[in-house]
Amino acid sequence: MERFDAIIIGTGQAGPSLADRLSDEGQKVAIIERGLVGGTCVNVGCVPTKALVASARVAHVARRAAEFGVEIGASVSVDMKRVKARKDEISGSSNKGLTGWLESLENATLIRGDARFEGPTTIRVGDRLLEADRIFINTGGRAFVPPIPGIEDVDAMTNVEMMALDTLPEHLVIVGGSYISLEFAQIYRRFGSRVTVVEMSERIIPREDEDVSATIREILEGEGIEFQSCSQVSKMERTDSGFVAHLTQSEGDLELSGSHLLMAVGRRPNTDDLGLDKAGVAVDPRGYITVDDQLQTSVSSIWALGDCNGQGAFTHTSYNDFEIVAANLLDNDPRRVSDRIMCYGLFTDPPLGRVGMTEQQARESGREVLIGKRLMTNVGRARERSETDGFIKILVDANSKEILGAAILGINGDEVVHLLLDIMYAKAPYTVIQRAMHIHPTVAELIPTVLGDLQPLA
Repeated sequence: MERFDAIIIGTGQAGPSLADRLSDEGQKVAIIERGLVGGTCVNVGCVPTKALVASARVAHVARRAAEFGVEIGASVSVDMKRVKARKDEISGSSNKGLTGWLESLENATLIRGDARFEGPTTIRVGDRLLEADRIFINTGGRAFVPPIPGIEDVDAMTNVEMMALDTLPEHLVIVGGSYISLEFAQIYRRFGSRVTVVEMSERIIPREDEDVSATIREILEGEGIEFQSCSQVSKMERTDSGFVAHLTQSEGDLELSGSHLLMAVGRRPNTDDLGLDKAGVAVDPRGYITVDDQLQTSVSSIWALGDCNGQGAFTHTSYNDFEIVAANLLDNDPRRVSDRIMCYGLFTDPPLGRVGMTEQQARESGREVLIGKRLMTNVGRARERSETDGFIKILVDANSKEILGAAILGINGDEVVHLLLDIMYAKAPYTVIQRAMHIHPTVAELIPTVLGDLQPLA
């Protein structure tokens, strides 16, 4: 039996920071990783996909160069091997940096292998048996591939396998019309692939307001991406050139041929092989670990952080989980999950920045709501850059004057939205921003204008 003060399972966003903090406190820490240090974000998620987004944007802007009076030649070619090499270098550098950091911690030990609970305070990793009074689960999640008939005969990819591509798909079919799907759709369309998105709902990203969903679809269709909505994949068949997806639609069945298939229909937590039952850790019907407002599980000696706890599926929520746990255990600062405000981005081009309530949620809240909305065509910076797609929408409580939520779909929307998020955390009235003087010409300067012309939500 090897004795530690704390054991951390997984090196995703929350794990290394927690190991560092505990090590600084003089605690003896074991941090266990069975795969690549850094988890999804560093290796097959945020970091590499945003590197691909950047390469795809360069190709897109290059094709539009003549609009800006710049001539670069008759055509633009994309070298997918060099695109992948750049992506791998950026992602690999992050992985190497994290690994070196963990290995350098004075009181922490990085252990490679699969972790399995043998009790509420004991973990087995291969032949090693570890014990600690505190155990932190940070095992993340993975893509879910539904059991479609014939799927096992097709080379179906998830976000993991997409990272290995160094050739251009002739026709990329993406099943699922949500956030990961749309980013990959635009990336590969801009690289030169034909792309079709298959979505079972009536509209893409259905958790968003209809105007957001419709505008994003219009933008992507304008770039040549095809959509098959209200479509259920009934079966898959392998062909010499790829596959045929059989789609069931209200107006009849459709056969869709493709060369490459990406499954992006959702994610599931990496909790099914941890032996949680031996520790008495409760999970919900989907396999997410049940936690309280301070991320403690049903077992007092065990906490769950990151994607595996169902409290957020983002890198920033995972890191905030670390902050909450560290504050409560080490700083006597009672922080809670329920104190944070929902926020996230969709990193298509232009991006979507989202905070707080949607318009639909505001309508259902029973509040008296004010709304302000402006098209990006009204933003000088957007016109100067010839990137006028999208809009700004802000929702305000008419009585408290607090900002309830916002959607900024447009150039720099993923950055500008933080102006509103910070005011929301401060619980300050919207007039704080409305009366502020912003720099011209920027996207942010239109926020006071939008807030100065609020109207009752009809």
